[in-house]
Amino acid sequence: MTLRVAIGADHGGFPLKAELTPWLRENGYEVLDLGAETLIPTDDYPDYALAVAEAVASEKVPRGIIICGSGIGACIVANKVPGVRAGPCHDTYSAHQGVEHDDMNVLCLGARVVGGALAREVVEAFLKAEFINEERFQRRLQKVLDIESKNMPRKKGG
Repeated sequence: MTLRVAIGADHGGFPLKAELTPWLRENGYEVLDLGAETLIPTDDYPDYALAVAEAVASEKVPRGIIICGSGIGACIVANKVPGVRAGPCHDTYSAHQGVEHDDMNVLCLGARVVGGALAREVVEAFLKAEFINEERFQRRLQKVLDIESKNMPRKKGG
């Protein structure tokens, strides 16, 4: 089965997204490209980060990649979406450990932090990793999910 992955980037991450997208496809991934489609120097990272996060949260794709200048702004936005566990990773250990231990489902990259070769290694580590189904990791993930559910907006009258 082909892994589907959403990808999005603002102007700061656009050149790296333009490099990673065809590489992902060449390596057998089905890519849902959520923009930007062209370099727009005045665009804003929250727009693309939200699009990728919503694609993951709605289960259109199991994993997402968001690229901005540092990876931090994109991460902040993505983690506002219930069901998303995003992390900024600029090394392979964090990329696979974030999935294995924390069930991270969105990778945030800083195009001004990593170059193309390292970004490909980080993305590969992220996409090939799987959550380790051990009691301690399930317990910790459940605590995160419980915190998230407490912070979800409540419906009026409910």
